Amino acid sequence: MSYLDYTVERVPTGWRKILFLNWPLVFLVTAVSCIGFLMLYSVSGGEIDRWAMPQMERFAAGMAIMFALAFVPIWFWRSISVVAYVICVLLLVAVELMGHVGMGAQRWLVLGPVRIQPSELTKIAFVMTLAAYYDWLPVEKVSRPLWVLIPVLLILTPTALVLMQPDLGTSIMLIAGGGIVMFVAGVSLWYFGAVIAIVIALITTVMESRGTDWQLLHNYQFKRIDTFLDPGSDPLGAGYNIMQAQIALGSGGWSGRGFMQGTQSRLNFLPEKHTDFIFTSLAEEFGFVGAGTLLLLYVLILGFCLHSALTNRDRFASLLTIGIAGTFFLYFSINMATVMGMLPAKGSPLPLVSYGGTSLMILLMGFGILQSAHVHRPR
Repeated sequence: MSYLDYTVERVPTGWRKILFLNWPLVFLVTAVSCIGFLMLYSVSGGEIDRWAMPQMERFAAGMAIMFALAFVPIWFWRSISVVAYVICVLLLVAVELMGHVGMGAQRWLVLGPVRIQPSELTKIAFVMTLAAYYDWLPVEKVSRPLWVLIPVLLILTPTALVLMQPDLGTSIMLIAGGGIVMFVAGVSLWYFGAVIAIVIALITTVMESRGTDWQLLHNYQFKRIDTFLDPGSDPLGAGYNIMQAQIALGSGGWSGRGFMQGTQSRLNFLPEKHTDFIFTSLAEEFGFVGAGTLLLLYVLILGFCLHSALTNRDRFASLLTIGIAGTFFLYFSINMATVMGMLPAKGSPLPLVSYGGTSLMILLMGFGILQSAHVHRPR
């Protein structure tokens, strides 16, 4: 027995879980969140009570929830995974029937003083369900057509409900997150190749239909595609947001204009500067160095998550960890790609940095479940 193991054995059982926490992950999550507080203070013009303080309060509550969930035995999450999935699907149905409409979309449920977005809960619940499914399924059956169809239906059911809200960005994240779990579980690459081929064929068909009698999209939808490919074609209309974001990204240069010196955000040229486009504010004020530092912290978070998954001998816990880590990766990669003009503009917050309650709390809950997998792994 090593000195470290001997020291841990001497710690009372009730306190050992604290030692087994993935502490580097805790510190990295806190560091990224502090960058978020700093940027929210900056884009508000120095008004801490406007966005920064509420975000700090939510983060404190979220961290308390994260630690509480970390100490819950991993078998509990396995046992409730199907129930959590069913509840989320029912909540999505409820959104369709009586959801609150905001900014042209019906995505929220108002329960007294609380407003929740079920699609955010679904990102964690269905990953948990897929991990439980592949933990139960014998490895030799993973790539058989019937056993591939079941997780596909588990993914497409909430995806279809989210598309009806409409929320294309979250729908893509659900499909991609489910695909990550299926890939790691060992599903044959032929299935993924077939899906990619179908998507390419569908995109090609849609584009070829333009201007024909069988045109598959409306003219205004093709207009959006044109604006995505060339924002300068409509600089004061559909292309305005992305052009202002690109100006902010470029004007930051190597080291940035300085804290609270970003003209694009201070003069309100940037749209949604405290939510979807907060990364461009950071890049303008702190330049390539600041943006690169944030990206490095995100990569380190992913690294510690993947290390935890690869060293975990429990199949459910390992798949669950990778699924949550993959969801986190989709969060920040889609946001960054969107504000840089690499993806069409869709509402997607920058994790742990953007202002918002539901996405922050759900993400910290996800990290809490991930910590549970780490704390209770076989030793």
